[in-house]
Amino acid sequence: MTAYQFFIALLAISAALSAIMTIAWIVQQKTGNSGWVDTVWTFGLGLTGAVAALTPFADVTAQPRQLIVTAFAAIWAARLGIHIATRTAKIVDDPRYAKLIEGWGKNARQEMFWLLQKQAVVSIPLALAMFLAAHNPAPGVTISDLAAVIVMAIAVIGEGLSDWQLNAFKSNPANKGGINDVGLWRWSRHPNYFFETFGWLAYPLLAINLTGTYSWGWLALAAPACMYWLLVYVSGIPPLEEHMLRTRGDKFRAYQQRTNAFFPAPPRGEIS
Repeated sequence: MTAYQFFIALLAISAALSAIMTIAWIVQQKTGNSGWVDTVWTFGLGLTGAVAALTPFADVTAQPRQLIVTAFAAIWAARLGIHIATRTAKIVDDPRYAKLIEGWGKNARQEMFWLLQKQAVVSIPLALAMFLAAHNPAPGVTISDLAAVIVMAIAVIGEGLSDWQLNAFKSNPANKGGINDVGLWRWSRHPNYFFETFGWLAYPLLAINLTGTYSWGWLALAAPACMYWLLVYVSGIPPLEEHMLRTRGDKFRAYQQRTNAFFPAPPRGEIS
C-alpha cells in the first residue's frame, strides 16, 4: 500500500463516519430518543469497516483476510446493533446523552451535532484498523490470523453473555432497584465493555506483519487503545457509573468497593 492509497482511504473513512453521525443526529432530533445514536453508530461503523475491507487497494493475496475482516465487521455490528436497538426501543432517552442535552439548554441542537461529529473523529482508528487488517499483504492464512478469529469469538460470546445476564436480571421484577452482581458481573462492573475492547485486539493480530513489509499494520493498535480510552475514561464507565450512583446510591458504592471496574478479577475480600 502506498502513502497515497493510505491517505485516500483515510479521507474516505473520515467522510463516511461523518455522514453516518450526521444521520445519527437527524434520527435523534426526529425521535427525541438519543439511544438511537449508538444504534446508527454501530451499524454505520460495521458497514464502513466492511466496505473498507473489501476495497481492492492491496494485492490479491490479501483476499482471505479481507473476507475475515468483513465477517468480523458484520457479526460485531449485527449483534451489538440489534442489542442496542432492542434496548433503545424500550426507553424514552439514553440517560447519558439526556444529561448533556439538559445542560446545553437552548444550544442543545447544535451542541449535539458537534458532539456526534467528534464521535466520528474518534471512530476513525476503529474503521481504519479494519481497513489495515484486511489489506495486510501476507500470503495465505497465518497463525496470527487464526488467533484473531479466536479473540473475536471470545469477545462476541463474552459480550453477548454479559448483555444476556444483565437483561435477565432487569427482567425480574424482584431485582428492581438492585445491582446485578452475578455471573460475569460478579467479576467486573462492566464485563460487556471489557469484551468489547478485547475484540478490537483481533484487528492488530490480522494487520501486523512481522516480516517488516507492511509497516501500516502497526497503526491498527490504535483501535483497541481508542476503544479502551473511550469506554473507561470518556463515554462508557464515567457517565454510566455517575447515573448508577444517582439511582442506586450506597448499593452501587458497595459494588464499586468489591468489584473491579473493567478487568475481570475475583471480588475483593474473597479467596480466588
